[in-house]
Amino acid sequence: MRSKPRPETDVEAGRGSLLVLALLALVVGAAAGAVGAVFRLSLDQADRLRDALVAAAHGYAFAGFLLVLLVCGAATAVAAWLVRRFSPNASGSGIPHVEAVLNGILEPAPIGLAPVKFVGGVLAIGAGLALGREGPSVQMGAAIAHRIGLVFRRDWTDCRVLLAAGAGAGLATAFDAPMAGAVFVLEELVRKFEIRIAIAALGASATAISISRVILGDLPDFHVGALAAAGAGLRPLYFVLGAVAGLAAVAYNRVLLGTIAVADRLGAWPVELRAGLVGAAVGTLAWFAPGLVGGGDAITQRTLAGVGTLATIPAIFLLRFGLGAVSYAARTPGGLFAPMLVLGAQLGLMFGMVCLWAFPAAGIQPEGFAIVGMAAFFTGVVRAPLTGLVLVTEMTASVTLLLPMLGACFVAMLVPTLLRDPPIYDSLSAKLRGSASR
Repeated sequence: MRSKPRPETDVEAGRGSLLVLALLALVVGAAAGAVGAVFRLSLDQADRLRDALVAAAHGYAFAGFLLVLLVCGAATAVAAWLVRRFSPNASGSGIPHVEAVLNGILEPAPIGLAPVKFVGGVLAIGAGLALGREGPSVQMGAAIAHRIGLVFRRDWTDCRVLLAAGAGAGLATAFDAPMAGAVFVLEELVRKFEIRIAIAALGASATAISISRVILGDLPDFHVGALAAAGAGLRPLYFVLGAVAGLAAVAYNRVLLGTIAVADRLGAWPVELRAGLVGAAVGTLAWFAPGLVGGGDAITQRTLAGVGTLATIPAIFLLRFGLGAVSYAARTPGGLFAPMLVLGAQLGLMFGMVCLWAFPAAGIQPEGFAIVGMAAFFTGVVRAPLTGLVLVTEMTASVTLLLPMLGACFVAMLVPTLLRDPPIYDSLSAKLRGSASR
């Protein structure tokens, strides 16, 4: 027996509700895009100020050295204080918190989280911590979206859709990657295809990028030279790179979680003191090597240009590997994506250089392996291969390596899964739920 069709009035009401939701998603995207773009500009300015401070301080010898340590340590301590005092949920990436809210585990964050995330992120990343801009952008976008939903008197079902769309718009703005923002919502945040969320995420990401490009310009994040498509003879190498990236991702996840656990055991120390010590340590590194601190976009750009040697890249890789874990344990606002992209690019370039040495007549371009390494390492850590593929493609404006990326991401996802290493955001979400239940 066929089910009775709904009355026409109900159908029209459903269409009307969806239309209102779609229009609100455009508003959410515009707001998230504007905030995210200003956040990026603020981070760029903070990086320039830090570099100028370090350069000027070198003229004052030891006194200048102490000044850099003091400024970096104080900025990081203030960021941690803002989080503790005004919005504890603003700590770290924020993506696990957004996931928990979407799954009904935690309450949405109040709008007051956004200024804490903004200012704290600028202070922490500006001080040189190896943290990404995407975590703050995602969480700020989600908080703004939820507030817009409340202002327009939407119920929780609609607010949840807008919150997810705002988070995706934040990611899109952080990397100028509109499709990656929408894919990230479906693949990582809600982990299933919901048509209302898909419509809202696409609309929000589109308007977010439209607004952000007015403010920031429309060039891709990274400039990559012409790369030849990988021939059939080279494709097996990308599968091997995927295995290497998968193993490195397992190590990264365990080091990151282990570092957080060590920091938690220092709970008797004030969080501001712990963060200040991390900031001072980063300030020390900035004094000797200012180009190795911060979110890492400049490092990624140099890597994608093939700058470096097999004698230097491994050392920088290990340094950034540890710096990212220590920075995240400081409990200041900041994400994981940008530091992961640095590590993936360096891992890929190292692998490409080894392959070029081993097969000098194969016509290998190490820079191509750097691009594939970004997507593969991201996939191994997060277990979101579609997001990784789309994100790296949009950030580099390069489509010639899609097939090698697909193969590398396949293996990079397979290896950690076989080793039973959970995705990093699953581990961080479990830790967040444990903290909330206590």
